Amino acid sequence: MKRLLDISLTLIGVVLLLPLIIVTYFLVKLTSTGPTLYWSKRVGKHNLLFSMPKFRSMKVNTPALATHIMNQQADPNQYLTPVGSFIRKTSLDELPQLWSVLKGDMSIVGPRPALFNQDDLISLRTEHGVHILKPGITGWAQVNGRDELPIPEKVTLDAYYLKHQSLWLDCYIILLTVFKVLKRDGVSH
Repeated sequence: MKRLLDISLTLIGVVLLLPLIIVTYFLVKLTSTGPTLYWSKRVGKHNLLFSMPKFRSMKVNTPALATHIMNQQADPNQYLTPVGSFIRKTSLDELPQLWSVLKGDMSIVGPRPALFNQDDLISLRTEHGVHILKPGITGWAQVNGRDELPIPEKVTLDAYYLKHQSLWLDCYIILLTVFKVLKRDGVSH
């Protein structure tokens, strides 16, 4: 049932969001050099790696670091493209992930896929059994703090989703996501 919901919502989403996808593509293309899409190595179901596309919001050769690590090491704003901050705050950079849902690497709802080098997050998720879930474009942790959550709290929320997942909870998370994106809530840069 979840896979059918994923495919249906993704196809509807692509049709409805096509104008935004096209505008975002050209915004990225016209304001910075390099490819429009950034393919990020991410950890999927059962800790298997996959490539996840995003519209590129960061300059070419930006280190592949999680937001919380980047914030500790440097000012992430120095790496943003001219439209990077805007497409991140509005979550337009996430639109290409609809491809990953159609392909089956991701779901609409699930824990956000960890970067390949986020060993602390991967380890804690595995310890709590969360690694058996397909990662999602949005998830319970996303609507409860997003970038602002410390990793242990994020994993606690992911584990809650694992234990309570249902069609109703997925619909609730999707609805909350729409409101959070419109409010630009929980985005650190």
